Amino acid sequence: MPIRFEIIAQDKTTRARAGLLHTPHGVVETPVFMPVGTGGTVKGMRQEELEALAVQILLANTYHLYLRPGHELIRDAGGLHRFMAWPRPILTDSGGFQVMSLKSLGRVTEDGIWFRSHLDGSKHFLSPERAVEIQLALGADIIMTLDECVEYPASHQTLERAVSLTTRWAERSKQAFARGSGPEPLATHPESVTPNPPSQIPRSSLFGIVQGGTDKELRRQSAEALMGLDFEGYALGGLSVGEPKSEMYDVAEFTADLLPRERPRYMMGVGTPEDLLEGVARGIDLFDCVMPTRNARNACAFTSEGKVILKNVRWARDERPLDPACGCAVCRRYSRAYLRHLFVTGEMLGAILATHHNLHFYLDTMRKIRQSLLFGEFAEFHRKVRMQP
Repeated sequence: MPIRFEIIAQDKTTRARAGLLHTPHGVVETPVFMPVGTGGTVKGMRQEELEALAVQILLANTYHLYLRPGHELIRDAGGLHRFMAWPRPILTDSGGFQVMSLKSLGRVTEDGIWFRSHLDGSKHFLSPERAVEIQLALGADIIMTLDECVEYPASHQTLERAVSLTTRWAERSKQAFARGSGPEPLATHPESVTPNPPSQIPRSSLFGIVQGGTDKELRRQSAEALMGLDFEGYALGGLSVGEPKSEMYDVAEFTADLLPRERPRYMMGVGTPEDLLEGVARGIDLFDCVMPTRNARNACAFTSEGKVILKNVRWARDERPLDPACGCAVCRRYSRAYLRHLFVTGEMLGAILATHHNLHFYLDTMRKIRQSLLFGEFAEFHRKVRMQP
């Protein structure tokens, strides 16, 4: 397998574990949060800054990269790592969630999903095979099967149909993956770009996605069917789509318990710092969410004292750092008053600085969680954080 996962610490009272995920582009220490680089970029952040923040792995979006600049162009440039100058691991989603979120612009069939581009209205078709083909062209370390994600609430019949369709698509994805290949460079290239030879571009690993909403029996059926296909890792999809937090955590724990202990578990699109902690406690290894970056662009910062809305007039004369307990470059240098000024006047630096801080906060949260696991102190750490107001 192109990836290898090993568990190096296990909490005695919860399901939390720390591990090492070996990939073609480096080792990822888990549990880990993956910043979202939708179109090959984490908005407002240079790759050098992400490296300085110790980002281990990025998520990129298949749907957006397929539409712009196109997976063929990225393939011909030697793959997404080379195209975006990112040397560390990358995970790509299948594009299914974005297509589903288009609602009126998309239509699900047995063969795949018909959709219209949100950019120009052009018509496209995404099948399980096509999703794998696009992701293999991108050359990510971890790629995902196409699935049908259903919003909450949904009827049992709707969820049952989605699980059945997702299972059939997973089998087709596995077959397409076995036939596929990674990016290949053009015969001729501009001198400024020297793509890797095909033999040097490592093969991706394919993860299956467990669906079923909050219905545990359907989650069981989905997990068992996917395990029968023997994927290299498993994701929990269809959560954080409107269900109560208590149900999300309950379903995550139930589903994680069904999955193979020796394979990595990925909880898709989750979530808040609290969600990361609770997910780890339930045996999850990988997380991603747009929340730290999207909230930052909307003047919302995550701090040890809770969320801070930076446009609030109360910060107009506040010379304190954004988070007195934070050691990031933003908190060491800038005041709340200055950050508020940037957002009120529409200066792009405001979003850039808030993004830097929020990513640091999320990554630091995961570092503390992992450290507590390695020192055998996770249960106490979990308890103390939950007691905080």
